[in-house]
Amino acid sequence: MDKPIGIFDSGVGGLTVAAAIKRQLPGESFIYFGDTKHSPYGDKSGDTIRRYSSEISEFLLAKDCKAIVIACNTASALAYDELVKKHPNLPILNVVDPVAQFVASQKPEKIGIIATRATTKSKIYKKRLLEINTNLIIEDAATPLLVGLVEEGFLNTEVSKAAIKQYLQHPKFRNLDSLILGCTHFPLLQKEIEIFFKGKTHVVDSPELVAKELAKILKGKNLLCENEEGQYQFYVSEKTAAFSKIAKNFFGENIQLKEKQL
Repeated sequence: MDKPIGIFDSGVGGLTVAAAIKRQLPGESFIYFGDTKHSPYGDKSGDTIRRYSSEISEFLLAKDCKAIVIACNTASALAYDELVKKHPNLPILNVVDPVAQFVASQKPEKIGIIATRATTKSKIYKKRLLEINTNLIIEDAATPLLVGLVEEGFLNTEVSKAAIKQYLQHPKFRNLDSLILGCTHFPLLQKEIEIFFKGKTHVVDSPELVAKELAKILKGKNLLCENEEGQYQFYVSEKTAAFSKIAKNFFGENIQLKEKQL
């Protein structure tokens, strides 16, 4: 129970998931790995992403992690099934399934999804949602500019407002019941997106849903830690000034980085 949780992402975005896990499970320790050397994953092949994900998972398992969270939508779409096959007895959670299950349970009629090009191309959210409810109307769009805006710190600016409007004013996004933020960068834009929709569309808080599902899984397997405060380690495959600079925006506090090349 005292073993850490392993969390990995292609870079910095997964820190929003790590922050949600810290809030939901304050007694749990975790080890975060950001694959900054190979980021972004969006322009890589499926085989390459599966190889990177496997190597990172092996590193986390060598650190004695009791569970793994794939805090990357692209890796969730392309590497999750293979990791589950490779480690059938290890609790592995992706960031797609908890969100799809929650949104579909709300009995919506029309759902929107914004994500990176790779995640949008994979159609992973659409597949998962339609497996639960075949009657859903689902509209998606790749919104890569939003990733850069978040990483460059253009939050709550005229630039971010203009980009959100440009993407979401498309007629296909009218009258949405829910909008899924299919990239771990996008929760930092959640309030701005909610304002754009004037509160009429439920903008889904994906990291919180992932953290709640993780708590449920750990409890079900009797793996919940009973400590009062967890310990956190942060690794990157390549130290970059950019990661260090923006990590606080994603995690909510300053972090100490260690470099580990795989």
